[in-house]
Amino acid sequence: MSVSDHKAHAPSTVLCYVLTVSDTRTQETDTSGRVIQELLEGAGHVVSVRDLVRDEPDEVSARLRQHLADPRTQAIIITGGTGISPRDGTFETVDRLLEKRLEGFGELFRMLSFEEIGAAAMLSRATAGTVGRKAVFALPGSEHAVRLAMTRLILPELGHVIEQLSRTNARSG
Repeated sequence: MSVSDHKAHAPSTVLCYVLTVSDTRTQETDTSGRVIQELLEGAGHVVSVRDLVRDEPDEVSARLRQHLADPRTQAIIITGGTGISPRDGTFETVDRLLEKRLEGFGELFRMLSFEEIGAAAMLSRATAGTVGRKAVFALPGSEHAVRLAMTRLILPELGHVIEQLSRTNARSG
């Protein structure tokens, strides 16, 4: 099957969990999480929960495990904690959970980001992968970076990713 064939069979609605990792933001000031929710819903997807947790690995891991165990959740999108400052622990927390990594996601995000912000793009540790039949995306905390990742990478492929994860025969097509 071609990519267009796969996309033709992809779900148009994906149930998503959105998690903001931040020591300083509140629900009211969480513009990145709000943008993710608005973009997902604008594209016809459903956000089951939009949550916020401090950048504490145990707290982030517990929240992720809770939603990974929820059979309704198909995708998890995280914003924040992907940089290199001492408090940024999202990458390590997510990386420990991933079963399969989508290396191309981080590479493409940094390439697109480089076109806009230059060499500082290398400081991003945006990542994505799968846990069971769920997709997990970890994005930087900046609203601009979130818009870039959502509009250029996640939204165009989200249904296709979920279609691939839902296949019962991994060897076909």
